[in-house]
Amino acid sequence: MVTQGAELSADLCPMDKKLKYHWEHVYQTKSPAQVSWTQEKPASSLDFIHSFNLSKEASVIDVGGGDSKLVDYLLEEGFDHITVLDISATALEKARLRLGEKANKVNWVVSDITDYIPDRPFDVWHDRATFHFLTSTEQITRYLETARKTVRGYLTIGTFSDQGPDKCSGLPVRQYSEETLTSALHSGFDKIRCITEDHITPFNSKQHFLFCSFKKHA
Repeated sequence: MVTQGAELSADLCPMDKKLKYHWEHVYQTKSPAQVSWTQEKPASSLDFIHSFNLSKEASVIDVGGGDSKLVDYLLEEGFDHITVLDISATALEKARLRLGEKANKVNWVVSDITDYIPDRPFDVWHDRATFHFLTSTEQITRYLETARKTVRGYLTIGTFSDQGPDKCSGLPVRQYSEETLTSALHSGFDKIRCITEDHITPFNSKQHFLFCSFKKHA
């Protein structure tokens, strides 16, 4: 099932429309080998999710999942309640076509995360490379408010580190250190652990990432 998010409304502000058109253009014109974020196996994301020791009945959302293969691996492992959200309908359609009949087991949501109104709670909120595209205080506040209201278990975020790029896909990003990311999430979440790693892009450049996991306050 694909649900349409608030960002498809005719009431979108010009900046929201610009972002949606940007990402639709990227996914319509580029293959996975032509975009920097492609991973054949999202090893760090899977390691963090496995570390939570949840049952396969746990509800998982992949924020900004696009056509990432994280959903492929989660389905293969037997997770039954997966939501993949992205601003680009084209990205999600690519993932659905790749998965074939398995795609029917996934809840696909077309939405800007800052406009998303969830219809269910999540045990795991996963985000690799979406949070760092939120550069205004308003965007970050809306994102965190949604996470605090929705997450009942764990949150894991991968962002560019303070040694990472300051732009991606032609857009500005925010860089984070362990301290600044922890500070951003301190209201609502307790840090569990953080790691850094170099992501090797399909064209053999390096992007330095920070991955952190958090647990919702009791």
